[in-house]
Order: sequence, then structure tokens, then C-alpha cells
Amino acid sequence: MSAVPGFIVQDDDEWLGYVGYEIDGPAMEVVSLQSLAPGMGVGGALLAACVAIAQAVELRRLWLITTNDNVDALRFYQRRGFIFVAVHRDAVTRARETLKPEIGLTGAHGIPLRDELELELPHAIWPDFVQRYSWPT
Repeated sequence: MSAVPGFIVQDDDEWLGYVGYEIDGPAMEVVSLQSLAPGMGVGGALLAACVAIAQAVELRRLWLITTNDNVDALRFYQRRGFIFVAVHRDAVTRARETLKPEIGLTGAHGIPLRDELELELPHAIWPDFVQRYSWPT
């Protein structure tokens, strides 16, 4: 995670979650999001911090990619307003064949691991998102 900017939520010395992002032109890609304390609002708060940065530097797009088997993440993102903008069919299959042969054939919940799904948080809901999901101070 040290290779990209991001945020950490912690309680004393215990990490509760982290997010890493990259800015490219007018867009921010969330490259990694991990909540180590599900149900506490950590993931939403980390995304809200990314959205706040995107607003502050006047970006126009906040997006991410996950895999077709990651149903927990897909539920999480969609409940927070993310929308599907692209399906990269067989992207994981190609990565397995050319870059990372160690990628398994089957992912979470026994789902064949094949595709990348691109999601985006619509710009119009950014202000409400930050207000709704920011970590309590």
C-alpha cells in the first residue's frame, strides 16, 4: 500500500481498514479497499475520504474495478451508489494466461473467476456521499 496514496482507519494501534487510490488526469481510481472491521462503517468512511479528496482537487470521476466473483464487494459498492460502467470480459482469464498463472480458476463462493467489473460513483452524489459516510469526529 505504500506505493500509492491512501488512508488508514485505526483504533489506537489496531488497523480497522485502509484504502489506496491513484489519480490520473480528471479521475481517481480506488485501487484497494479493505475493511478489517465489517459493519462498523470503515469502508464507507474510507471511500468518503477518497471522494473528499476528489472534490477538493476538482476531479470528475471516481471509479474502481473488482472481479465477477466478489459478490460481497459488489453488494457493498452498489448499496453506496456505485453503478456498473463496463464489463471487461475474460480480463482475469487473460491475466492468468499472460501475467499471473497463480490466479485460481474459481473465486469466492465457488464462482468461476473470469471478468473484471468496472464501477463508478456518479459525480452528482459526491456531496451527499461525503456527508453520509464520513467517519464520526
